[in-house]
Amino acid sequence: MNAPFHSSESGDKLPVLKLLIAAPRGFCAGVDRAIEIVEKALERHGAPVFVRHEIVHNKYVVDELKAKGAVFVEELDEVPDDAPVVFSAHGVPKSVPAEAKRRKLRYVDATCPLVSKVHRQAERQIDKGRHIIFIGHAGHPEVVGTMGQVAPGQMTLVETLEDVERLDFTDKDELSFLTQTTLSVEDTAQIVQALERRYPHIVGPKAEDICYATSNRQAAVKQIAPQSDLVLVIGAPNSSNSLRLVEVAERLGTTAYLIQRAGDIDPAWLEGVGTLGLTAGASAPEMLVREVVARLSEWRQIEEETVTAAVEKIVFKLPRELAE
Repeated sequence: MNAPFHSSESGDKLPVLKLLIAAPRGFCAGVDRAIEIVEKALERHGAPVFVRHEIVHNKYVVDELKAKGAVFVEELDEVPDDAPVVFSAHGVPKSVPAEAKRRKLRYVDATCPLVSKVHRQAERQIDKGRHIIFIGHAGHPEVVGTMGQVAPGQMTLVETLEDVERLDFTDKDELSFLTQTTLSVEDTAQIVQALERRYPHIVGPKAEDICYATSNRQAAVKQIAPQSDLVLVIGAPNSSNSLRLVEVAERLGTTAYLIQRAGDIDPAWLEGVGTLGLTAGASAPEMLVREVVARLSEWRQIEEETVTAAVEKIVFKLPRELAE
């Protein structure tokens, strides 16, 4: 699609790029809360404050917190006995706070409240004698944390429709299902339908486990992708919700790329592009969106338009020990 040209201040003609910016995009309430927890812990205790795993999946955010005195580690055995520690927004297995208590570490749990809700659901289903089929991506920190809420053998992970077909439970088995909060809405619905067809007696949550922010950001991409020649998603390669946004655009027939920073953009991608869709995963700050817009404006005359799928007003309270 050939774009019209506008004259730049220097007199050179720049082709116009219509930029459809998705709303909502970027930080969700759980990410805002997790970052604030680390910052408040640094204010209260001073540096260093240790953080188990990336607080959220975004290199820019992690580097900013490192500069303020946060030290990121993989496991608690890397944390000195007298140091404060924060658990990431993705949640942790029960064994992690148990170990922190055993060592008498000062810890704050930054698990997103919506992930904590899934943890409580898991406990309730086990208390009722049900085996849990958990829909999620193997190895993702949220999955590891949720499966670590119950004893080994009480939860089975499925990722695909093929995994559902391989299950060998019977009509006599008491079953329930739960899901990771950052999945594809459409894929998850298909897997749930397959589970319910195969096991009509299976019990699911009253409300969808996929979080509002994930659903809203996917809905926004569904609005901008059909109007766009290309979609850029700002997010980390290990960010589940960001990867799902790329998939949503591609399923609608629009080429989409995941980028971490403006420097990742290849100018060749813009050849023949008249309309570009732009969004950001739930762990990506708005600063990175503006950075991308600034980079695009070096090559094109930008005409911005915000496409709003939902308005988010949710705010999560800080843990009591930091809110006092």
